[in-house]
Amino acid sequence: MPVYSMTGYASGQTGAPAGTSESDARPSATGRLGIEIRSVNSRFLDLTFKLPEELRQHEAALRELLGERLKRGKVEVRGSIESTAPGGVAEPSTRFLQRINGVQDSIRAWLPGARELSVADVLRLAGGESAAQGDWGPALAELAARVVEDLLGAREREGARLATMLKDRVSQLRKLAEQATPLVPQLVEQQRQRFLERWQEAMGLAAGSTLPEAAQDRALSEATAFAIRIDVAEELTRLASHLDEIERLLKKGGDIGKRLDFLIQELHREANTLGSKSATLELSRIGVDMKVLIEQMREQVQNIE
Repeated sequence: MPVYSMTGYASGQTGAPAGTSESDARPSATGRLGIEIRSVNSRFLDLTFKLPEELRQHEAALRELLGERLKRGKVEVRGSIESTAPGGVAEPSTRFLQRINGVQDSIRAWLPGARELSVADVLRLAGGESAAQGDWGPALAELAARVVEDLLGAREREGARLATMLKDRVSQLRKLAEQATPLVPQLVEQQRQRFLERWQEAMGLAAGSTLPEAAQDRALSEATAFAIRIDVAEELTRLASHLDEIERLLKKGGDIGKRLDFLIQELHREANTLGSKSATLELSRIGVDMKVLIEQMREQVQNIE
């Protein structure tokens, strides 16, 4: 399965549904339906709908569609219906004009001070009636399905880019771990030699003289204790195991964002421990470089579904 990002955008439009007959009280439909979907990262699936009144009844169906196709993300769905009457003017039917006139008479009977409708008012109402006319349900379902597919395509392309970046960071972390591995034995041997030299200085022995057995045992003991304090083999082993799991998840794809987020936290913990055990500038540098790479991975993993 591909890796999906939670960031994406898609939109689409379609024509109006079939209108009604001239005998209907409203004019024929001349609208255009539009849908726009935006998504960003979120811990859970958070759906927000901004629909005109004519589409509000279909919100449940849209919510079900998105819930089936998306797992996580803050998703905003915008719907619109625009009039496409020739010249931007919707020609009202006779029945519509009769109904408007009747409504106006009823209102003025109760509110004598109300002004009469102008031609512009009638055309504006006719445009709204025209765009709202017809059953938008089938057209909305078809368009929404198409736009969701486009959104998934956009999220898949972004997810592929994120996966490539994560694999590159994993490779760099492995190289840093390889640089750190041989440093520990070298440090232990250097520390042992340092203890022996100090004993020689303290006892005033000439070059080439042999230290007493007790002094050699003490130097070995101190070197062993030092090796235990700075040993990062366990941290490097766990780090390699976490990197293996990250690569496995990226290859598997699907809903892996939360697992990746947990593994990034574990990587950060191992890098912190390695830095705290650092006994040389070089090992400290490796620890800092690891933290920089892991932080870059953490920022991008937040966007993976």
